[in-house]
Order: sequence, then C-alpha cells, then structure tokens
Amino acid sequence: MLDYGLDMSDVERDLALPDLVAEGDELDALVSAQADWSTDTPAMGWTIAHQIAHLAAADANVLIAIRTPEAFDAVLKQAEAAGSRYADLDAAAGAAKPRSVLLEQWRAGRTAVAAALRDVPLDHGFPWYGSQLTAALMVPLRLMETWAHGQDVFDALGVAHRPTGRLRHVASLGVVGRELSFYAAQLPTPAEPFRVELTGPDGRTWVWGPEDAGQRVRGSALDFCLRVTQRRSLAETDLTAVGEDARKWLEIARVFL
Repeated sequence: MLDYGLDMSDVERDLALPDLVAEGDELDALVSAQADWSTDTPAMGWTIAHQIAHLAAADANVLIAIRTPEAFDAVLKQAEAAGSRYADLDAAAGAAKPRSVLLEQWRAGRTAVAAALRDVPLDHGFPWYGSQLTAALMVPLRLMETWAHGQDVFDALGVAHRPTGRLRHVASLGVVGRELSFYAAQLPTPAEPFRVELTGPDGRTWVWGPEDAGQRVRGSALDFCLRVTQRRSLAETDLTAVGEDARKWLEIARVFL
C-alpha cells in the first residue's frame, strides 16, 4: 500500500517543498537564538533539545528510506524492539549531544532531505513505518512534523507562532487522514461525505468536500491544525461541527500517523 491509501494528487511539490524549507528555517531562527535548550516543552519529558533531536532523527530515517531502502529494515527492527519508548529514546540520545552539534546535525539533515525529496519522482515508493510512502506524502508529512514540534518550542518559550499559508499542507493531511482518525480510535469509518471549511491566515476560505455534505466542520485553519496534531484540545479551539460523525471526528482528530 502506497501513502497509506491516501489521495495525495493535490500535492504540488514546487509549492510544498519550499514551504517545508521555510518551516524549518523559521524554527531554526527561533532555536538558534536560544543559548539554553533545556527548557521543558508541553511534551512530557521533552525539552527544546528533545524536540530538535526528534526532528533530526526523523530526517536521518527519511534519508535511509530514500537512499538505501534495504537498510530501513534495521530502523523498523529498532522501532519494534523499543516499542512505545522508541521516540523518547531517540530524542533523549540526540538531546544528550552538545547544542552546537545537534543544531548542525539537524540543519544538515533537513537540507539533505529537501534535496532528496526534490530529486525522487513523486510516485516513487520507499519504505516507512507500516507502509510504503512517496515524496507526494513525505513532503507535507515532514512539514507537518516540523510545524507541530515547532509549536511545542514556541509554546515553551512563550513566543507567538505566527500562522502562515504553509498551514494548508498540514490541514490537507488532517482532512485526507480523517478515516485513519476513526481507525486509530477503533471506530467504524463514516460512509457519509464531509465538508471542511477553514479560514486561512489571509482570510480566505480553504474548502474540502462536497458543498451539500451533511457532516460539516468549520473554523480557523490554525485551530484545525492545532487540533489534528493534538497540540490543542477541542475546547481550546473555535472549531464547530454539524453532524454526529463530524463532532466525533473533532473529538478524536489526529494526523494519520
């Protein structure tokens, strides 16, 4: 199965890839100005260093998957052996490195990932956790992770995280991954179509789904992205729903991975 069975036909790499780079650069500007990365973030047990280490480790795994896919089996075995502690262990190992070393590792890794995702054909499959992925999904996926973990850092430092049009990639992942939100919650997948209407940072409305759908979600794109990445509870957002399934989705919403 490629891309978890999701429809990624709307991905425009010429737009998404520069946005991925810009998202990393924005977070880089924030953390490189901080001399102390030991500040706790909202993720329990994770400091700023843990957040950056997690992003750096994920980038390293992306490069393995693309460049030497046969070696990705070792990554999967490591993840299986660590179980639920996998992300924590990886982040802790990276966070133990000197700040300057970790920063340069993250910078080099995300630069290499952008180059690799630029060169690989959009429909070329490579291994990932539980599926085969393509660049069409990996580009917005890396952007989403950078934005979400970046949000944790912004929150930790008490700095406003200015929303940009790059959120459309995150919102799109949340929308196309709706079925997997229900799957992860061990609930039946609703058969009825959904309509999602989100107000982007520039005031324009982003729309998914048929206009006459009975299940509807509305609100700001920022709040939707914060919700699907589980950075905010539903009560902390302005999101509204019409229809029982739409309301349930907002309760259990998550980006599909």
